[in-house]
Amino acid sequence: MARFADPISRLIDELRKLPGIGSKSAQRIAFHILRGTDDDARALADSILVLRAKLRLCSICNNITDVDPCIYCTNPARDQHTVCVLEEPTNIATVEKSRSYNGVYHILHGTLSPIGGVGPEQLRISSLLTRLAPTDIADGSQDGSFDRTIHEVILATSPTTEGEATAAYLADEIRRIAPTLHITRIATGVPAGSDIEYADEVTLSRALEGRRDF
Repeated sequence: MARFADPISRLIDELRKLPGIGSKSAQRIAFHILRGTDDDARALADSILVLRAKLRLCSICNNITDVDPCIYCTNPARDQHTVCVLEEPTNIATVEKSRSYNGVYHILHGTLSPIGGVGPEQLRISSLLTRLAPTDIADGSQDGSFDRTIHEVILATSPTTEGEATAAYLADEIRRIAPTLHITRIATGVPAGSDIEYADEVTLSRALEGRRDF
């Protein structure tokens, strides 16, 4: 096994901690940084420090943001009556690419996983329930320009075992505090462009359950 100078080895070890970065990739990145200029290295280090210093969680939806509340929660052009519940902040970009949703979001930062030791207390569930609980007076923006009363919550966790368990748990908890709130679950089925012959039983079952008039 190749041995590198301690500073290079240390950088490689740190890079390997990043998701999707193996030993070979970490080595390539480390030597790329080494071949760059001092200004390049300083810019990279500064950007990481600024990232840590400036970003925070939105106090309303838990999205990662540099302004609080975030741009989705404060945008009056978005439908403030519909909340899409997602697992991670990165899921927002995927939903936005669809251009079929114009509501606001709530980020859980994970899914329920008893085996992994992740329960409701480890997720941003309590803040969601507080947000969805009915109130006598709608909590609008500071200038009263729009109403935050929620009419529908979309459970958009992934169709995995953990995601389904999380959606079921959330549905039960939401019905407990807001029985009349409209709760929906994203449809799942056969991906566009794929062959139905290769669809598994669960995927095909969901596709049939989510069928619509044609």
